[in-house]
Amino acid sequence: MDGYFTTGRLERLREQVRDFAEAEVRPRIADMEESRSVQYELSRLIAAQGWIGVTISPQYGGMGLGHLAKTIIIEELSRVSGAMGAMVQASQLGVAKIVHFGSPLQKKTWLPAVSAGECLPTIAVTEPGSGGHVLGMTMSAVRDGDDYILNGSKVYVGNSHVGDLHGVVARTGPGSSGLSAFLVESTRAGFSLGQQSPAMGLHGFSFGELVFDNCRIPASNLLGAEGDGLAVAYSSSVLYGRANLAAVALGIHRALVEETVDFTATRRRYGEPLHGLPTITMKVGQMQSRLMTARLAAYHAVHLLDRGLPCDAELMNAKLINVEYALDSARNAMEVHAAAGLFTDRPVERYLRDAHHIFAPAGTSDVQLLRLGEMALGSAREQWSQRLAPTMQAEAAS
Repeated sequence: MDGYFTTGRLERLREQVRDFAEAEVRPRIADMEESRSVQYELSRLIAAQGWIGVTISPQYGGMGLGHLAKTIIIEELSRVSGAMGAMVQASQLGVAKIVHFGSPLQKKTWLPAVSAGECLPTIAVTEPGSGGHVLGMTMSAVRDGDDYILNGSKVYVGNSHVGDLHGVVARTGPGSSGLSAFLVESTRAGFSLGQQSPAMGLHGFSFGELVFDNCRIPASNLLGAEGDGLAVAYSSSVLYGRANLAAVALGIHRALVEETVDFTATRRRYGEPLHGLPTITMKVGQMQSRLMTARLAAYHAVHLLDRGLPCDAELMNAKLINVEYALDSARNAMEVHAAAGLFTDRPVERYLRDAHHIFAPAGTSDVQLLRLGEMALGSAREQWSQRLAPTMQAEAAS
């Protein structure tokens, strides 16, 4: 399956990440599943490889390899551990806000630290009372001299408990122009973490609550200008979130196919391998077909993104196809494994649980279909990939 828009350099990167995932991540999975504890040390170890800086310009110490390289990194980690693939994809959302909206000083301050693995960034938008309705948020940021004072909370924040620098969208005024974005260091007074609650899957990944109680930050921590918060939230979700989550789903999907192929080769029925049954071979073939289509959709979308071309629809479709197909193949895998798939001595049930976690972030499948329908009908608004094309092209050229 190699060769989808890739180069020799990218395939070497794939092998590097795959070797790391097998040597450093896979031996920890049993403990991650049993303890369900946040993998702080493993997250730091992954960051130390420099992969969080894959889309950051070499000017700031990054790899400068672009979004296809980022997709490969997330895919290979997710093939072994959806939780650690999710950790990297969430960090990339934090990178996006600085790359696209950071001031020269903010870029100079934070991007080298991210590239070196010394800083894990996040983005915090969702609130308990508003969910995916961004304009319904109520968290406030009030100007006080040379500072802003933040009050409120954010939930479902990827890397909540391992993050060092939180990109927080808060309300500075009414309406859609009353949202602004801020960089908030995890060491700030008035900032705290909610309790990490156990979840169905992605054990080891933190996606919890951030609490701000009269949290004072300097006005220089404002990202862009007041009123840019909606653009920070939407562009990060559309340009990075959908592609990143497609990559997580793709890695999980690959693991499902590989595990099912292995199972059908080693489990015997009627004196021959299980895949000797035509019905089983057909299910595996269906899974393989979905995987090939999903990978093509994911790679094509980020191939366009790397070139600064309009690709909002392709990114939406990549997220839709990869999530839905991974879930469909997870059901096929469970059907093939039958009772054996229900026990934790085989990983297929973990893949199923992890895949469900990728459904909602950056828009559910219904949201993607709604937006794709609007684009087909000609009623869609300006594409984010067009609006930020100059930045994307500058990244590609660096």
